[in-house]
Amino acid sequence: MHGVRVELLIKQAESIGIPLYQIRLPEMPDMETYDNAMRQHLKHFKSEGIIHSIFGDIFLEDLKQYRDERLAEVGMKGIYPLWKRNTSELINEFMDLGFGTVIACTQSHLENIIGKEVTPELIKSLPGDVDVCGENGEFHTFAFKGPIFKKEIKYKLGEKVFKEYKSPRSTSDDSILDADEKLSGFWYQDLILA
Repeated sequence: MHGVRVELLIKQAESIGIPLYQIRLPEMPDMETYDNAMRQHLKHFKSEGIIHSIFGDIFLEDLKQYRDERLAEVGMKGIYPLWKRNTSELINEFMDLGFGTVIACTQSHLENIIGKEVTPELIKSLPGDVDVCGENGEFHTFAFKGPIFKKEIKYKLGEKVFKEYKSPRSTSDDSILDADEKLSGFWYQDLILA
């Protein structure tokens, strides 16, 4: 979803020392396809004796409700260790602990920060309506170092790409754009294993 190469995710999991379980979805799946895939994989985890799933959500009530409903369908529960924490305090704690992260994907209006590492200076430069942790989907990051990493993941910047998407609609007919319907998009920074 965030445009990060699979080989980087593999290196990240190896460096942290946790197994990586990949769920493959078609590009731009509808919600029914997404829900069915998640249900199938959650049932797999439940059959392995896993009864909890941990999420980094901070304050999006609708997303938490969605996750809890999907988990309840298979008899699992969500754990939200960051829930309702102050995002400014969280990002400062994250940086103070020595984590490093790079911005891999942004909403269209934040092109100027794509591919940049998150630093105190970058956080101070963000517009006032942008959450410093990107909690409203303003940006997404790739963590490449920190106290839980055995070694830092070296990367280099590749191509920067903009992709346009139709804005979500309340109607199920998404075959055409109405005259007043807007396209929105995201910038993706290709991160390449160095």
